[in-house]
Amino acid sequence: MRTRIIFSLKNRGAYVPFHHQYLLAQFIKGLLMFGPDKSYQAYTQFNFSGLKGQTKISRKGLHYYSSKVTLVFACADREFLSYFTAQLFEQKDIMIGSLHLVPDSIEEEPPVEIQTEAKFLCISPIVPVPAAFNNEQGKKFIMPESDEFSDLLYDSTISRMEATGKYTPEQLTSFYKFQLVPDPGYLQRLQAAGKKFARIYPLYDSDVKFEVRGYTFPFTLYAAPEVQRFVYENGLGYFCHKGFGMLDVAGNDSIKREQQRDAIYA
Repeated sequence: MRTRIIFSLKNRGAYVPFHHQYLLAQFIKGLLMFGPDKSYQAYTQFNFSGLKGQTKISRKGLHYYSSKVTLVFACADREFLSYFTAQLFEQKDIMIGSLHLVPDSIEEEPPVEIQTEAKFLCISPIVPVPAAFNNEQGKKFIMPESDEFSDLLYDSTISRMEATGKYTPEQLTSFYKFQLVPDPGYLQRLQAAGKKFARIYPLYDSDVKFEVRGYTFPFTLYAAPEVQRFVYENGLGYFCHKGFGMLDVAGNDSIKREQQRDAIYA
């Protein structure tokens, strides 16, 4: 289940870093750590985007000028989602970077039909390699067109699906078909323009700073419908609960609705 959490922005022109998922992750972790239900303190089966709104870029980061700002939050567990949003809306004032946000409303995204082939867009960077303390492995560059890239994401996805306890060993074994194919034209255009589709991003775990390489590009995924649904609702790759790996289906009406909302709230 995917929802859009809409906030009122009280100080237009305020800013956050270009990549601000770690600020959102710290806030979400705080809600869970200090919430009344201690069973959710270590819960990680959710995914979220960066903050969406009308922005302008400066050396400081992203400045927001729309009166409303949106966060896409996804979780297959409705009970957890209800708990999380209840805790969120108890917060009357929220500071993310220099943004002063007030929870406004929630919209549930309509379900999306996905078969064995789906074209996805990256709402937030995909991390195919986990980070490790005092180790540069998490920053390793891997060609998106390579089998290694797909294999790493397959291993991560099946491991996460298994951890949910919702799939039998027989089902997991049947999900052997998994191939990620980047949009070659997009990668070529970026390279020709001298732009990057892979960058180093910070994240924090147990107060320790890590750095990982994240990738952002459109791609086609060939996989079982159950796997497609899982990555759409839970993200793709590592550290999805820290705001990485969120996807949207190319051509999805939710993208158009968000663009229209930004224009209305400007």
